[in-house]
Amino acid sequence: MNAPSTTESAHEVEIEFRPALDEDIPAVQALLNVYVSHKKLLRRTRQELAMLATNGFVATVDEEVVGFAAVEIYSRKLGEIQCLAVSEDYQGRGIGSKLVELCVERAREKGILEVMAISSSEHFLRKLGFDYSLPDQKRALFFQLRSREDFSNDSVDPDL
Repeated sequence: MNAPSTTESAHEVEIEFRPALDEDIPAVQALLNVYVSHKKLLRRTRQELAMLATNGFVATVDEEVVGFAAVEIYSRKLGEIQCLAVSEDYQGRGIGSKLVELCVERAREKGILEVMAISSSEHFLRKLGFDYSLPDQKRALFFQLRSREDFSNDSVDPDL
């Protein structure tokens, strides 16, 4: 079930939130590339973004994509917030929070048990209800196999 689009007014600008469409992918990729170049997000191919868009949402201003986030569903037990990005010109207006809320609601609609998010923005995620672990649960630990810089420098066909 696709979430209906919603419109919110923030700082005199009408921001529309709606499910991502295939035709949004080039604009989403351009938005994400800013964060990829600063090594804040991993590069995504067109094919990966098309897959994420099925459970993704965009924020638009005058039909221009200014924000994106998706929930990747791994199983009935777990989903992950992916590719959260908001154009620098529109940060601080609640767009990222709304996109995460839409993703969490999508996971809830699909009957997913838990949603996780990996981010350097601890405060942002904690105010949205995320925490390091669930009550009585183990914590996730990571082992990095490659540097983010090496990963970002891999040559990838952008049309995949």
